[in-house]
Amino acid sequence: MAFATSSTVDAPGGDGVHLPDTARDLVKILVTGPFGVGKTTLIGSVSEIRPLHTEEQLTEASAQVDDLAGVRDKSTTTVAIDFGRISLPGGIVLYLFGTPGQERFRSLWDDIAHGALGALVLVDARRIDASFDVLGLVEESGLPYAVAFNTFPDAPRHHTPEQLRAALDLEPTTPMVTCDAREADSSIDALLALVQHLIDHRPAEYR
Repeated sequence: MAFATSSTVDAPGGDGVHLPDTARDLVKILVTGPFGVGKTTLIGSVSEIRPLHTEEQLTEASAQVDDLAGVRDKSTTTVAIDFGRISLPGGIVLYLFGTPGQERFRSLWDDIAHGALGALVLVDARRIDASFDVLGLVEESGLPYAVAFNTFPDAPRHHTPEQLRAALDLEPTTPMVTCDAREADSSIDALLALVQHLIDHRPAEYR
């Protein structure tokens, strides 16, 4: 089964809060990645309902434990979850759960991940090594996942896809895309890459 491009997906920010009549498959998806990579932004850009954010101001106390390297301009952080919803073609509705990116919230991760069918892992090309711990958590959980490089304006552009895949030690079958978390169409395309991966690799009994 193939998916249409994001141009066929209803634009986010709709007024209704109820599920569309065409909803057939309800899917829980994690949006995860390290601190400051754009998870809250991505969910906010695509959600067709008003997204839930649990952001708090960064304080001097948290600066002692949160690594701000590469994200010095960041002033808030997710302390529980982000949540949004988006309807895709074919009656598929994604419930998006954004995870905190810091190690101090590790105890929440397993609870948030419970019941998820897959994960979209956001990566910042400026600090690829910051993604290793989150990728390890996703792989330990056994969740299928896709990787999306969020295109920050000052991100390096000289790396080839092969070099990026090797840097993250990704399996050949793991989808790897780029996206701009601020743009709905771009973020939706990243989610579609994950959903197509889930469909292509679903257990035989569900085909």
